[in-house]
Amino acid sequence: MTKASHPEPRWAGVRPAAVAGTWYPGTEAGLREGVVSCLATTTPPPGGDIVGLIAPHAGLVYSGSVAAFAYQAAAQGAYDVVVLVGPSHHVEFDGVAIADNTAFDTPLGPAPIATDIAARLLNAACIGTHPTAHEREHSLEMQLPFLRHLLPRTPIVPLLIGCQERDTILALADTLAEVLADRTPLLVASTDLSHFFEAHRAGELDQVVIDHVTRYDPDGLLVEYERYPPHERGRYVACGGGAIVAVMKAAAALGAREARVLRHANSGDVSGDTSAVVGYLAAALLKE
Repeated sequence: MTKASHPEPRWAGVRPAAVAGTWYPGTEAGLREGVVSCLATTTPPPGGDIVGLIAPHAGLVYSGSVAAFAYQAAAQGAYDVVVLVGPSHHVEFDGVAIADNTAFDTPLGPAPIATDIAARLLNAACIGTHPTAHEREHSLEMQLPFLRHLLPRTPIVPLLIGCQERDTILALADTLAEVLADRTPLLVASTDLSHFFEAHRAGELDQVVIDHVTRYDPDGLLVEYERYPPHERGRYVACGGGAIVAVMKAAAALGAREARVLRHANSGDVSGDTSAVVGYLAAALLKE
């Protein structure tokens, strides 16, 4: 297994969009229309100072209406960086991989990377670069249509967790809290919930995650995550379970005290097929 390493970062080149035209519309007009349509389904956002979000990363037609609740809630915030934390679906590695590009491209224009913050994060032992981890990955890219539409001036930091093990998750949480202590960040945990169970069973599994989020109990969620073998955690709990835990713990260190679930749905709500669904969650982490 490879490991995120610490060579001198490039901070060069724009990472091309990997799933534009498939997971979401590939044109500016089409994508803007899709995002606006999703946002039109949301209810008024909660009040309060939002430090973090939990948002799904399936195709826009499936999970966009759920993700919209998360991003609408944070749309009026004044952030100097959005830190995206998600799972690696295609490349297995130890640690956390940061993208050493200058931007991620999207049909709504490139999302610039805050290379100054990224460079500070790279000083942590748990964070390195990986030559291929970000190339095909959709978990962070699926957050960008909403960010480019609602927070277009805010740079991003893209972080992928490889093997989501306890030591890596906790080290990432501590690192984010330390490096971002003097910033005003929005932390985003990118994850879907249970995968490919019948809708009723999926709802039961998803409710376990929702209960931990609502209680603001990332430690309990990590224990639940570890109840399953590593290859089953994504199916029974959440593919980005480690991202949720790391973001919740870092957000708490930065002042978040309350988690508010904004929306829960599954793919069957769109497709009509309830025999094997994927769960989606939108939640906000707020200061008192």
